[in-house]
Amino acid sequence: MGRQEYTTLHFSQSNPLGEGQADVPKLLKTVAATLQDLGDITVTDLILHNEITADGDWPSITVYYDRENGTE
Repeated sequence: MGRQEYTTLHFSQSNPLGEGQADVPKLLKTVAATLQDLGDITVTDLILHNEITADGDWPSITVYYDRENGTE
């Protein structure tokens, strides 16, 4: 079987570092707004990450997606 390669687009978002950085509902709303701004896409994966900082948890979300029409 031959090697297949795929291309997928992605972005990561987090709340600003500092007060409110661990607010997951706020982060989800921000990601949702970005997805709406991107328009006609297919989300293929969402991954929640968590970094521990001196100020506490700092979650981020990476979204992997493809454009519906096959263009970037």
